[in-house]
This record gives sequence, C-alpha cells and structure tokens, in this order.
Amino acid sequence: MTLSSHAIGNGSPATFLHGFTQTSRSWSHLVEKLPFTSTLIDLPGHGDSPDGRRSLTQTAEEIADTMPTGCLIGYSMGARMALHTALQHPHKVSALVLISGTAGIRDNAERTARRLSDIELATRIQELGVPAFIDEWLSQPLFAGLNSVTNQRADRLRNHPVGLADSLRFAGTGTQEPLWDQLHMLTMPVLLMCGTTDTKFHAIALEMATIIPNATCIAIEGAGHTVHLEQPKRFTEELLRFTATK
Repeated sequence: MTLSSHAIGNGSPATFLHGFTQTSRSWSHLVEKLPFTSTLIDLPGHGDSPDGRRSLTQTAEEIADTMPTGCLIGYSMGARMALHTALQHPHKVSALVLISGTAGIRDNAERTARRLSDIELATRIQELGVPAFIDEWLSQPLFAGLNSVTNQRADRLRNHPVGLADSLRFAGTGTQEPLWDQLHMLTMPVLLMCGTTDTKFHAIALEMATIIPNATCIAIEGAGHTVHLEQPKRFTEELLRFTATK
C-alpha cells in the first residue's frame, strides 16, 4: 500500500513523518519556507491513511514505497518508523533525522508491560472518542511545552478512533523489537535531536549517538519532547545546518 502524502516546496527531497495522534499537516507550517521538496506522509491510522493495521516493519516498507530518495525526518512515533525504514531500505535514505526517537525497549518484561499498556490505551481511545482522548493525551507532562496554538489540537481531531487504536495495537512502542544491535549498520549521516527537559529521550539520544557511526546529537535547551513545535526556529536552524553539509 502507498500511504497518503502530499508535497510542499521546491528543492532537495526530504520526507517528514509525524508523531502519534498527529497528521502530515502537522509539518506544514515548518516546511513551507524550507529549501526542500517536502513529502509529508500520513502514517497508518492517521489522517488520510486510516488503516492502522500495519506493523513497524510493514510501515517501513510503505514509507519506502511512498518517499523519494533523500533525507528522512521523523518525530517520536515517526522517528521509530524512520529508523526502521533506514535499516530496511538504506538506499532510499541519504540522511536521517530522528526527533525524540528510540531504538526500542531492551528489557523483555518492560517491553511486554508497555505492549499491554498500549492495548489498554487503544481500548480507551475507542471508548472515549477522539476529542476526549486528545485532551487527555495532551494533558500529559510530556507535552507541557505546548500551548493551545502549538498543540495542533484541531488537526489531531481529524483522526478516527479505530485508526489511532490500531496504530497502537500494531505499531506502538511495545511492539517494537529492540534495534540497538543494528544501529551500527546505519551508514548515512544521522541527526539525533531532543530537548534537554525531556530527560528520558535526551539520555536515549546520547546513547544512540555512541553507537551510530556517523551521528550528531543536538539537545535543544529548554525544549521538551515536541522540540520542533516548541522551538521551531531553533529546530529549522539545526535541520538546515545538518542538511547543508550532507
């Protein structure tokens, strides 16, 4: 299946993958002035790709089918999917940007607990409906750096509860097999971006940077999990600095 996507701008090719509960439109305000031909993809269960019944490896195949060869940028859930894509189709990814991403949960028991938690959350989405769930989702400390404008609530409301629920069931963090022992296989330049107040993902980014051969880690001071929404100017500056030398 080819995922729903649309392109913005002119320049070198770059593909953007959004986070859970977002859609491809979440990137629009950031990429419209960038010197890229930006392909914005609706990931499975989101936006105009409503079928969320895709594993991470299946999603990576569909991303590779949808994207042009070039730079691949992913945030959170999108970063996990971007990492899978780069490992499965390295010839399609000339440079990789992972924002608040992870290579997976190493501990089997912890990963199983997360998978069960994701399944429970999927059921809750279908019980609550999208508006109530989005309000609950955005109230987490993880998104404390967002406000009523930057949280993009209206765009998130475009999603369907079944799509979001299936996204968690089939491609949630608990379903992800650890990729730590494969990170050394990434030969393209990799930018790992995180916020300093997001201590969990800051630590993950620093560790990933020690394993990936050609990695740069940028921690943006005062930003949290949603680096690109909290500090868009700094995010685009770092992205342009990275891509200008690649």
